[in-house]
Amino acid sequence: MSKRSSSDHGPDPEDVLRFVERFAMTLTELGMARMPARVFGALLVTDSGRLTAPELADMLRVSPAAISGAVRYLEQTGLISREREPGARRDHYRVFDDMWYEVFTRRDRLLERWLDNSREGALLLGTDTPAGARMAEMLEFFEFLHKELPTMLERWRAHKATLRDVR
Repeated sequence: MSKRSSSDHGPDPEDVLRFVERFAMTLTELGMARMPARVFGALLVTDSGRLTAPELADMLRVSPAAISGAVRYLEQTGLISREREPGARRDHYRVFDDMWYEVFTRRDRLLERWLDNSREGALLLGTDTPAGARMAEMLEFFEFLHKELPTMLERWRAHKATLRDVR
């Protein structure tokens, strides 16, 4: 339970930080580096979804240098974007409003590369060999995903629209 006085609003910052650390640990178990996972978690838990590097460093109790590498990684993977207000000196990092949809839409291009590589591997190795058969199965899997992903994403859009109607 949060430790707050009756005049406070929102969750206790220490509870939020503990949540960010647990969330980041889950992401690291899935393969993300620890600092980008922490930064991503910190951005997700802010109401604005937007923080500067000094705000992130302060919240996570790390150096600005640690934030720099983490936001660079998160930008490259398409999980966050960098913005600057006209005339401002500091960049803001933000999560996308429809982040997961955008991430999976971009993954379609990555799937195409996997398709090409697995097709090449299956042809090179021959499907009559164990290694070639594995590559052929990989090709079938990625062809299936490539075919199904657009339909699944469209179904998500339709589902999301019903969620807005309910709220």
